Amino acid sequence: MNKYELALVISAKIEDDARTAVVEKAKEYITRAGGVVTEVEEWGKKRLSYEIQKMTEGYYYFIQFDAVSTVPAVVEQDVRIMDNVLRFLCVRKDEA
Repeated sequence: MNKYELALVISAKIEDDARTAVVEKAKEYITRAGGVVTEVEEWGKKRLSYEIQKMTEGYYYFIQFDAVSTVPAVVEQDVRIMDNVLRFLCVRKDEA
């Protein structure tokens, strides 16, 4: 199993409970694809470096998970069509 990190930038215009639901949905996608979520980091509201969909701020979340090499592609496919996710990035973490 490899270690991965999914970074999400979520719209700042939605309520707290809706934002939590988006993160839970992303975690559900990971577990359904066969991954194991190990940690969720919330960085809070940050200013975006450039405007995305007429928004200048977003909430940043980092979800660490363990999975086989095919899982990130499946998770990205699911996250790509989620509402309120402005940007996402899934990367493999180095074994350090």
